[in-house]
This record gives sequence, C-alpha cells and structure tokens, in this order.
Amino acid sequence: MTLDIPNLKDFDQRLRDEAHQEPTLEVPQGEPTKKTQIIAIYGKGGIGKSFTLANLSHMMAEMGKRVLLIGCDPKSDTTSLLFGGKACPTIIETSTRKKLAGEEVKIGDVCFKRGGVFAMELGGPEVGRGCGGRGIIHGFELLEKLGFHDWDFDYVLLDFLGDVVCGGFGLPIARDMAQKVILVGSNDLQSLYVANNVCSAVEYFRKLGGNVGVAGLVINKDDGSGEAAAFAKAVNIPVLASIPADDDLRRKSANYQIVGTAAGPWGALFAELAENVAGAPPLRPKPLSQDGLLDLFDAETTGADFVLEPASDADMRGKNAVVKASLEVVYDNA
Repeated sequence: MTLDIPNLKDFDQRLRDEAHQEPTLEVPQGEPTKKTQIIAIYGKGGIGKSFTLANLSHMMAEMGKRVLLIGCDPKSDTTSLLFGGKACPTIIETSTRKKLAGEEVKIGDVCFKRGGVFAMELGGPEVGRGCGGRGIIHGFELLEKLGFHDWDFDYVLLDFLGDVVCGGFGLPIARDMAQKVILVGSNDLQSLYVANNVCSAVEYFRKLGGNVGVAGLVINKDDGSGEAAAFAKAVNIPVLASIPADDDLRRKSANYQIVGTAAGPWGALFAELAENVAGAPPLRPKPLSQDGLLDLFDAETTGADFVLEPASDADMRGKNAVVKASLEVVYDNA
C-alpha cells in the first residue's frame, strides 16, 4: 500500500511563483481512494493538540491499527508525551548533522515507537534563522527520500500549528495531502479564532476544487460553558469529543503519562474519539465573520458591544494641530 501524497520536490520554486500570482484551479479534483487515512490536526499553540494526539494514537494502536504520528510544529513537542517527556531527534536537525558528516539519514535515526505507535518530528529552523513553513516543506521532502510513499499505515496523523496563513502550515489543505482536518479548541476566543481561520482556509481551497474537509472539533479542557460547542454548531461541524478540565488529566499529562489506554479510567473517552475520528466524513464548514465569532461569547467578556470611535486628523497631530484656512469660495448672490 502507498500513501496518497503529492511530489513535494518542486515546492520551493512553485511557492515562489505562486507568491506573484492568484491561485489557480490546480488542486486535484478526484476523491481520495487510498486505504490510509491521512488526517491533519490543527489548533492554537498550547491548546492541547499534543496531549490529544499522543493519547488518540496510543488508543488507535491498542485497537489494532497501524498509526504513524508526525509532529509538524517547529516546537517539536508532539511526541513528548508519547515518549515520557524525552525529546525526539527531528528529521531536519538529523538530516543537517548527517549531511555535514557525509552520511545518509536512516529510518531508525528519526522514527521511534511506543505501544504500537510510530512517531517522528519534522522540526524546524533555529530561532530567528528561517521560515517554519519552509521547514515543513523541507521535512516532507526528506520523508519522500526515506520511502514515505511505500509505508503501510491505517492512519497518518499530522500535528500542525494553527497558523494557516503560512503556506507551509496550510500545505495539507492547499495540496490535498490529507483527506480531512480535525480541530482542537477550547471554550476561549483565541483557540476558536484559530479554528475559524482553519475553516476559512478549507472553504477557500474547496472553492478552488479541493477535497479536504473538516471532520470535527475536539473540545479540550471543557469547562461546560458551551462556547466551543456553539462554534461547532455555527460552522456546521460535529464535536468529536469533549475532554473535561479535570485535575487527574492535568496531573497525568504534566507527568507524561498516557491516559488513552483501555487499562485506565479515560480509555472509554479516547476509544470513542478514535471511533469518531475514523468515521467522521470531511465536511465543508461555514466559517464565521469576526463579529459572528464574538457573538458566541458574553459581550462583557469580549467587548463585542464596543462601538468604534473614528479618529480625526487633529487627534493624530496632537499639539501640532493647527487650524488651516479654508479654500472654499462662497458666492452670496448665487
């Protein structure tokens, strides 16, 4: 079995060319036909994507599925919970080191496993020294060289930062690399703002003929206030799971303990999530406007009822403001 991933070798020049022109109808039109489900997970930084994915992938493996988890965030923290807090050597970092030594990167250098889950981190450039999105593209180019197309998995889970305004982070949506997207959010405005941006990106590329859809929302640290559920209803996607704001979960996550296992009290929750993720169809969302998003929250909390007061030229000039003589001509006897 092969993975339904397009060739990325020419992406560098193609992205440069695309920066100077409007997008065209070049997104593949056919429906996904491969057995492997490639799912891109998006969410605001710190919202709990790594926690959700580590436990989801572990539960899927317990259920007999072959799962590959790929961290596509420059922070490279996707696999930290899965590996007990131990940092996983990234593909980009390892490739650079091996290249300097005149050696080839091997699977065992970058891919590790636990509980039946295979996992790796793409990584990114050093702080302030490169584009994170370009790092993602370079990482997938290296995966191709390692034989990505020939790997045999039931699920490939891609953990992406929610900043889809960057072409690299929006890659799975723009190029039909994934069949569907899953959002991770909470009952707060910022995480739902990011989720709404991802919905906007999906809708944009669907209009260009793309096939990627949103399978649903995972509500993490759910306090029961309902804003995230209201968002899912408003954009026409299902809630795949609500993970409660629970002290036991918080402590275990902080201690790098896997809770997505049938041997623990949270196993049923993650088993249901695994079933929902597997069966959820890729839907076409209806993204909200900024005002529509604010309307999900109490106006006293967000300031949604604030009225904008326009500034004047005199306001901007301050003490430098002077009254200018009018050049208007008035004809009294017109």
